[in-house]
Amino acid sequence: MTPPSILRGAIAVCLTLTSPLLWAGSLPVPTDARVVDQRPAVEQERVYPMGPVRKISGRLRVEGKVESRGQVSSVTYELPVERTAREAFTSAREALQREGGYPLFWCQGRDCGEASIWANDVFGSARLNGGDEQQAFILLRRSAEQADTLVALYSVTRGNRRAYLHVEEFVADSPLGEVLPTPATVLREMRDTGKLDYPDLAAPRPAWVSLLARSLNLDSTLRASLSGEQAEAWREQLVKAGVRNARLEVGNAPTEGVHLELIR
Repeated sequence: MTPPSILRGAIAVCLTLTSPLLWAGSLPVPTDARVVDQRPAVEQERVYPMGPVRKISGRLRVEGKVESRGQVSSVTYELPVERTAREAFTSAREALQREGGYPLFWCQGRDCGEASIWANDVFGSARLNGGDEQQAFILLRRSAEQADTLVALYSVTRGNRRAYLHVEEFVADSPLGEVLPTPATVLREMRDTGKLDYPDLAAPRPAWVSLLARSLNLDSTLRASLSGEQAEAWREQLVKAGVRNARLEVGNAPTEGVHLELIR
């Protein structure tokens, strides 16, 4: 099997450009970053947390997870002193989402749990052991024909102020099926980016209607417009699921699937 795109061309990437991101295959690389760990694709069972991580009696515990077998590859970058872990994380996340990925789980700071657990138990890299408040994690699922590919980003700053960005790609051996984002992640994305894009969703699906309704109702002050061929159907279903009618409008943004945009 051809290794996932994360590693193709990574070593040969020119790190002298001035744009915030370069690219290794289909994944972003922080400009002027130094590769400090690179792991080629191997087949293994992989578990990605979808909630804060903690340990109970020495065993890893998470509220939710994605678990499957497939090809895993990763690269860890040490960032130059003039760039922060948050900047690198945000740039990489935005670049991936422009390519069609959407978050399944997104946390920052102490909301992620203990940084030492992410470093040692989730990613198996003591180098990533930093401060609990100085970390961020996002698990994205690619869209369309790449829907069985996940990309994990983890950034952290250590006590010595060295900042790192870890990029991991997982290509499942078998279909992942329907995996829904967490409501808190949907709300975080809406607040942070002002929009939600789900290109694989056309007509409303009950599970997604329930998820979006729960997410929007976590903050009853938010108002949103919905665009897409089935936008009116989505609005009707969300109202039936408990979102106040006055909080939803039908928009006309060109889109595939369904697009939600925050009304400021």
